[in-house]
Amino acid sequence: RARERESASASERERERERERASERARERARERASERARQRERESAPARERERASERERERASERESARARERVSARARESESARERERERECERESESASERESARARERARERERERASERESARARERERARARERARERERERERERERESASEREHASERESARERERERERARERECERERESASERASASERAS
Repeated sequence: RARERESASASERERERERERASERARERARERASERARQRERESAPARERERASERERERASERESARARERVSARARESESARERERERECERESESASERESARARERARERERERASERESARARERERARARERARERERERERERERESASEREHASERESARERERERERARERECERERESASERASASERAS
């Protein structure tokens, strides 16, 4: 907690310095605008050579201001880097200050999670094996159904062949009966012709 308070105090001091720098930059911009207005009035009232000298002085001052701003940016980056390093040192101290019991608790929790993951993996493997057995049973049932369908197709084919053979036999019997009737008619016709011939004689 003391480090946290110190860190908060350091952060507050840094924010206060940043606000002060922002105020200083605002004052600097105000001074620059005032100077610019004064120089503008001077340029408007001075002869050409004086305006040239004023422009030269203005360029020099602008260069100086730019150099000052560049130095300020470098300083700001350095301060920010130092603040970042300080914050990192504080975080490192906080990490180092963790107790051994907390680390051991974390390791115990991780071991428990690892055991739970192993049990979950075993359960998933068991479920996968059961699913595979179920698929194997289903494949066996499907093969049995396919064999049953094949037997049914063979039986239907056999019945169809038997029906065809029976139809063929029936057609053959019908042809035989037709031949017999034809022979009977032939015999009757011959008998009638013989009788007619006898009567004619």
